[in-house]
Amino acid sequence: MSSAIMEKVNVTVAQARLSELIEQAARGEEVVILRGDGASFRIVPVVEVKPRPRFGSARGRIVMADDFDAPLEDFDAYAP
Repeated sequence: MSSAIMEKVNVTVAQARLSELIEQAARGEEVVILRGDGASFRIVPVVEVKPRPRFGSARGRIVMADDFDAPLEDFDAYAP
């Protein structure tokens, strides 16, 4: 995600303004934190990916009774 607005701050400033920097990143602005040794770190929002069920993932977890499709006694009065 590239944005026209980029803010670079050192670690000390980032500690004092963390909530504000997180809000900026949530709006799509690029926020980079610079460490004293020259390393840099980007704050980015994490997009949650919802898991999709996989075909066959419930195999062995569902058991169907042998008489599953047998007529129910409660409905004998309604049977032809």
